[in-house]
Amino acid sequence: MNPSARRRLTLANSVVGAVVVALDGTVLTAVQPTLRRDLDASFAQVQWTSTGYLIAVAGLLVFTGRLGDRYGHQQVVAVGKVGFGAASAGIGLAPDIGWVIGLRVAQGVFGALSQPATLGMLRAAHPPDRLGMPIALRTSAIGLAAAGGPLLGGALVTQLGWRPVFFLNVVPALLMAALALTVRDAPRARGSAAGLDLPGAALLAVALVALVRTLVVLPATGLTTATVLGPVVATAATAAFVRHERRAASPLVPSGLLGSPTVGAALGTLVCASAALFGTLFVSTYYLQDVLGLDPLQSSLRALPLAVMMVLDAPVSAVLLRRHGPRRTTGTAMLLLLGVLLLSRLDRASTDPAIGAGFLLLGAGFVAVMVSATAVVVRCASAGSAGVAGGLQQTAMNIGPTVGVAVATTLVGLAGVDIGPALTVLAALTAIGALSALRLPGRGDAPVAGGGPPRPPPPAPPPAQRGGGGVAPRGPRRRPGPPAATRRSPTRRRRSRSPYETMRTSETMRTSESESRSPEENHGTSATRDRAARGRP
Repeated sequence: MNPSARRRLTLANSVVGAVVVALDGTVLTAVQPTLRRDLDASFAQVQWTSTGYLIAVAGLLVFTGRLGDRYGHQQVVAVGKVGFGAASAGIGLAPDIGWVIGLRVAQGVFGALSQPATLGMLRAAHPPDRLGMPIALRTSAIGLAAAGGPLLGGALVTQLGWRPVFFLNVVPALLMAALALTVRDAPRARGSAAGLDLPGAALLAVALVALVRTLVVLPATGLTTATVLGPVVATAATAAFVRHERRAASPLVPSGLLGSPTVGAALGTLVCASAALFGTLFVSTYYLQDVLGLDPLQSSLRALPLAVMMVLDAPVSAVLLRRHGPRRTTGTAMLLLLGVLLLSRLDRASTDPAIGAGFLLLGAGFVAVMVSATAVVVRCASAGSAGVAGGLQQTAMNIGPTVGVAVATTLVGLAGVDIGPALTVLAALTAIGALSALRLPGRGDAPVAGGGPPRPPPPAPPPAQRGGGGVAPRGPRRRPGPPAATRRSPTRRRRSRSPYETMRTSETMRTSESESRSPEENHGTSATRDRAARGRP
């Protein structure tokens, strides 16, 4: 298969994989109320259909990215999609809520196998400076799924019930698995496969699971022993993970990514922007439905400009990224901030154009941040660590929304119908993300694969030293050397020498010159040395 066809098929596989996962998450929100009534489940049990999936995904994304780096992204995607489709079909046939929760956790595990690989395969198939447009097309597809998911899910639930919704993923997942098996990964250098680092993966999973669970249950339970211990466990596990990674012979996260300020800034920007977006969506949906009295379809239509901007603006963001660099392109996060502030002024007299304008600004600002920061994270990784980079990006995109929804739920519960305080805090998160984006590279200092800073130009050669191959200083005349045909080439003589070697060579030359002269040449005046030299045979 020629490289061009391989890149096109890889892009199609990446886009379809992202759409399947995004569609599953957006459709679930329309299914949960009907599922709770049909299975006679409690609200907490239904909530665990989302929480179990999120915990399974967040704890495994980086490790499954490493699996893709070691065994091939296409193969890992195929396994993940087959398992994802089978779990989806099982949920559609589940007899009770316990089976639904267990299969959602399994679905999260298989989803974690495929999500980092959809970015890793793009990095493996495209040069680093050509990643902007493929990532933009993938982002457009996610926006399309976010727009169509609630509408499609609502229509299916209304006409057929909740079970057929989960069969939507089966056929696309199987097709994607077949497509992945037809496109083989590019051949790798022998010995380039990195280790799996199981202790590091376990420490990172403990940290992420403790953090995500605390954020999910905190709004409902408040401060309890479990919610207090969660951050403590997460902090201790993170510190142990960092210490282990610095000492490991084959770390889970390469040092070029773990200690890179550029990668840290990009991930921080993604967390803050996604927290602001999803927190604002939660608050705005609550206000539109519970305060203004709109039904789910009407509120979804008013939020539609957000998804439309994600679809249309993603290719534009890729062009801006190539022309102006990540730092300036991510500066459009100010549009996200303006959208949050505009929606914070909603009241009963707000018109549909004003509401639509707020969501439009949210979409325009967020998509530029997502395309730029994702490109920076993936470009900073070498091809052998692309899966880990994809796992880090996907982890940020899972942690951010969890933080945003937790903050929004807590503040709305304290303030009641007043959404101003919650959106003010979310606007502050957006501002923090914009400040973090200032540390991203500009147009002329693109990151180097591996996560390190740009390589400096090679230093200028040191000035020629006496005897080091440069122009020799003026001194006593020497005896004629061998003919030109037998002399050593200047190019061959000018090899790099250490300072000690240069000094020793210079001293040896001076000693040999002194031994080849007469006493008059060595100790007389310049006139005496000249006469002695002319008088010698």
